[in-house]
Amino acid sequence: MNDVPAPFDVAVIGGGPAGVAAAIALAQGGANTALIARRAPYADNRTTALLGDTVDFLQRLEVWSRCQDQAAPLQTMRLVDDTGRLIRAPEVRFSSLEIGLDQFGYNIQNRALMVALEERAAELPNLARFDDEADAIGPQEAAVTVRTRGGTSLSARLVVGADGRQSPSRKAADITVRRRDLGQAALTFNIGHSRPHRNISTEFHTPHGPCVFVPLPGERCSVVWVTSPKEAERLLGISDDELSAAAEAQSHSILGRVRVEPGRHVFPLAIEQPEKFAQHRVALVGEAAHVLPPIGAQGLNMGLRDAADIAEIAGQAMSLGEDPGSPQVLARYQSARRADVASRIFAIDVANRSLLSDFLPVQSLRAAGLHLIGSIGPLRRLAMREGLAPSWRSRAS
Repeated sequence: MNDVPAPFDVAVIGGGPAGVAAAIALAQGGANTALIARRAPYADNRTTALLGDTVDFLQRLEVWSRCQDQAAPLQTMRLVDDTGRLIRAPEVRFSSLEIGLDQFGYNIQNRALMVALEERAAELPNLARFDDEADAIGPQEAAVTVRTRGGTSLSARLVVGADGRQSPSRKAADITVRRRDLGQAALTFNIGHSRPHRNISTEFHTPHGPCVFVPLPGERCSVVWVTSPKEAERLLGISDDELSAAAEAQSHSILGRVRVEPGRHVFPLAIEQPEKFAQHRVALVGEAAHVLPPIGAQGLNMGLRDAADIAEIAGQAMSLGEDPGSPQVLARYQSARRADVASRIFAIDVANRSLLSDFLPVQSLRAAGLHLIGSIGPLRRLAMREGLAPSWRSRAS
């Protein structure tokens, strides 16, 4: 990790889960890889539900075995209409056993996942770590030049931009992004509770958005409470006892007595999608490539699919003697990601809009749709499989 040969095959910019996973996957595939990201302790206590092929990907990276014991299996997903409206959807339960799985996935604190990723990254001899930030990114005809804030200069045939919502990589590649504010905010925090969660994730649908209680190891859950920005700020500012009481009331006491743990975060919700996922020797992953509300646990799972796809596509290209940053290779990545991202954003947007709508026909359609999913076995099983990963993806791989 201390020898820094240049130029690199690939430089990954950004040190979140998607960026570090992409760097590991590229290096494991034989690419001479640079990872440009500050080493910093993961600051918050947010969690992620890792679903389906995401866990398989982390196993292939030799990461999952390092953190699995800190994750809780998710065996049942429960949807509860808590809108109080005249037309309400029936409760729907999804069981992993119904589609032959022991669990849909696992819920884990992001900081535990990051520790495991960083440990694995440090083991790879062809992964050079620059504990720095990219200051200037310059796509050229044959390579991309990167200068760090600390003054280091390097070049790579391909840059993987994993540098978040304001992505300097995306800007350097001259990729525009479409953004729509949703007028909602998410409050995240963790709780302890007196009754076991039995590995059941429960999502209460309220008139302002979903509030989901997701199992953590022991008698603990993570909470993502989507509501109006004003209400989210109010909940952020009340005392631990008051928030504990509010969470217990919102959960209808299914978890018994609730105790809020330290650490709360509020973030505004938006949908963002770039016009392209790759251009000018830059490929986007994670929140540089898509931003969507925390509904259906799709965000980081999509980001890790980005990482898996760019590593596979770039690795195959290099094995055939191709330039991993060439327009032809970037077009393959664009094709691989476009349908997955567009379909997920569309489905989540429709689900969110239907929940917020006061229009009775929309409420009727939503209730009827959930009734059909809940009562028709093949439809329910299809919804479960598609929620884990797009079916066409497994057929194509």
